[in-house]
Formats: sequence, structure tokens, C-alpha cells
Amino acid sequence: MGWPSFAAPVRMQRIAIVAPSATLREVLVRVAAAGTVEIDRADASDGTAATGGGEAGRRLQRLGVEGVEVSPSLSPDRPDLDVLERQGRADLLAGEEQLEACAAAAVVRGEAAALAGWISAADVPDLSARLLDTGGAVVPSRPSRGLDPPTVLRSGSAVRQSFSPLVNTYGTVPYADVDPTVLAGVAYMFMFGMMFGDVGHGALLVLLGLILRTGRPVWVARYRKVWPFVVGSGLAAIGFGLLYGEFFGPTGVVPVLWLSPLDQPVTLLGSAIGVGAVLLACAYVVGTVNRWREGGWATALSAPSGIAGAALFAGLGLAVLGAVAGRGWLIAGTLVAAAGLVLAAVGFLAGAGGGLAGAAQAVVELFDAVIRLGANLVSFARLAAFGLTHAALGQVVWDGTTGLWGVGGWGVAAALLVFVLGNVLAFALEALVAGVQALRLEYYELFSRVFVAEGRPFRPWHVPLDTSRRTP
Repeated sequence: MGWPSFAAPVRMQRIAIVAPSATLREVLVRVAAAGTVEIDRADASDGTAATGGGEAGRRLQRLGVEGVEVSPSLSPDRPDLDVLERQGRADLLAGEEQLEACAAAAVVRGEAAALAGWISAADVPDLSARLLDTGGAVVPSRPSRGLDPPTVLRSGSAVRQSFSPLVNTYGTVPYADVDPTVLAGVAYMFMFGMMFGDVGHGALLVLLGLILRTGRPVWVARYRKVWPFVVGSGLAAIGFGLLYGEFFGPTGVVPVLWLSPLDQPVTLLGSAIGVGAVLLACAYVVGTVNRWREGGWATALSAPSGIAGAALFAGLGLAVLGAVAGRGWLIAGTLVAAAGLVLAAVGFLAGAGGGLAGAAQAVVELFDAVIRLGANLVSFARLAAFGLTHAALGQVVWDGTTGLWGVGGWGVAAALLVFVLGNVLAFALEALVAGVQALRLEYYELFSRVFVAEGRPFRPWHVPLDTSRRTP
């Protein structure tokens, strides 16, 4: 799969479902059974047909099922509503109620009826084949100006599916934007591993992920989808644990391949800021692409999450480099940052509507953008801070263990107890803290640049057929 399709949501197609009025019900039954079309309805924003005041709706009310969850279904053949009411078939009446609401929304011209909606482009051939012998047809059309398609992200592999809650919890990706699912998952695991670096604790996370994969015991099955995400986070923790020389604390089981957090905190802090700079740069790249796809080059150039913000960020970075490497870098950084400020000011002024009040608002927003950029970068220092906290907890547990072990006798048993309970506590506490902090960095520092608007989720209309009756 090429990069454009890999990084974009599922391609949607605007369609009109056209059918003879005489077979409209049969066409709608097959559309509902397919469950691949989101039908335009002004009174049902979730993509389902709203409850209406038709014949089926009135009979459903007489059954007295208000407040009771009813799973609608449809009969392939037109049912006798009186019979359904006498039999208490609330499910079939609920399905007919939705179908009646959709039929009422159809545009009828002479002997033809039509409904507009959205469908995944890949599902158009299958739906066309389903409707072929009913006289119905799926007619692709151009969406009206300003009408954005709904978004459905690609499911793909189990790894991609396990990353999707990261994005879905934040919001719905706009249809025009890049799908950041894979990038978000990788960034999260890296940041988590840097704060939770310990070979032993990481191995426990990997084991937990493999248990989730089995789906047993039964209560674990609901979390089975995220097992690759848990395993990946554990592997990241193992990787940083090897770099830190941590195995259930500073036990000496593994050598220090890079640095010991408690011995070189300044180096770790600088590295965390560097990681943050790289992640922010990636966020600006994705944000620039999104602004271009949303509003063209004008938006991409002047947006604080586009080229203007990226230039300001790069300029400040070059200026810092110039303070160390020489005046040339300082001058280059100042010029690049100034260009970013000018572009951002133009964008803010245009958004404020111009005039003196608009200029004042643009100045305030520009100042806020600069301050926020610095604060966002410094915020990544928490990668080092919580990595140090994890290492400090491990050091405390290990010192207590070795101190009791040296007593001998009862001290050996007490040492084992301290080691086990201390690591359980450190694992539970630090896994929670590192998980929350990585999520915070993902959403506030990175996603705030990737997204400036929210899309609309794709909600296809689906009502299953009653399997006890004849199917089309």
C-alpha cells in the first residue's frame, strides 16, 4: 500500500440510491442489511433512521416498549403490521419504523425515488450487485461545496487496530487530514519506554500483553484488541531498561549501555528535550500537510500549526545552536524565526478581520504562540523527570533489599518480601504515571498541532434481516 493511501482515511464516495417507487422498500431492506451506507437524514445525526410517526411507530408505542432497548430487525417481505403488533414483535416493528423514516425522506419524482448518502468507495460494487435485480442503482455523485465526507480510519493489521484508541479517544480525524494512527502509536510507546525504562518491568508488560492476546480468563477478552500496543510498550521499556542498566532496579543484572539516570540526570534531561524537539518537528510536518489539504497553501503558510509555526520553531532551534556553535547559526535562526513570526502574524490578522482591534488581537495571539512553543518544548522534560522517578523507586527498593539481606536469617525473608512488594508497587504506580504522562504529551503537545478541527465519524445504517424469514 502506497504512502498516500496508507496515511489517509478510507476513501468515501457520495452516492444517490435510485429505485422505482414500487420497489423502494425492497431496495432499502437490502441497503439496511448491507450496513455500508450512511443515509442523509436531517433528524438522525448518528446515521440511523430516526423514530417517526408512521404506522410502525404508532404500533410500537402501543406495545409499551418505551425505555426498553429493542434491537431492530427487518423482514425481507413486506409484513402485516397488525400481525406484528398482535405477536408482540417489537424488533420487526422497530425495523419497519426506521425503514418508514428513510422512505419518507426519499425524493420522489414520478415513479422514481432517490436517497443521498455516503459509502466507502470500495463497497460501491458490492452494493450495486445487491440492488441489481430490484431495479435499484447506486449512482456516484459529487458532494456539494462545503459538505465534508464522514471519516472511517483503516483497520488494517492487529497492530494498527490496537493503536486506534489513541486517536479515537482524542476525536474524529477530519476526512481531509492524514491518519496519524501508526505515528501516534510509535511516539507513545517511545515516550512511555523512556519514562518506564526497566528490563524486568518491561518483560512483565510483554507477558501481560501476551496474556491479553489469549483472551483468557473471560474478563480479559474485552481488552484483547490492545495486546500489540501493550507488548510494544513493554518492548520499549525493555529497550530503555538496557540503556539505563535497570532490571527490577539497579541490580547489576544488565550493564549500563548508555547512562544511569540517577548518575547523569542533566544528560537525560537534555536528551528528553531533544526527543521532544524531534517529535514536535514531526508534528509540524504532519500539521503542515493537514493545513494544506484543508485550505490550500495560504492556510498552510500562515497557520501556527503549519509552515509559520514550523519556521518559528526551526528558527528558535537554530538560534540556540548559534549560541553554542557560532554567530552564523544565530543570524540564520533569527531570520527564519522572523519569517515565521511574519507569516503567523498575517494569518492571525486575517483571522481577526483586520483593523486596529484585529491587529491588537493578532499581537496577543502571536505572543501566546511564542510562549506556548517554549512551554510545549520544556514540557518534554517530564520524559526525564519520570524516568528519574522510576529509577529512584527502583534504587530505594534495591537498597532496602540489600540492607535486609545482609542481616541474614529472618532478614533474607524480609529482603525477598521487600523486593517483591516494592517492585509490585513501583510497577503499578509508574506504569500508571508513565502511561498518563505519555498520553498528555501526545494530546497537548503533538495532536494540538496535527489537528485544528474535528471530523465526523462514519455511521452506516444497519438493520439485520430476521433470519427466521425468507431472505432476498
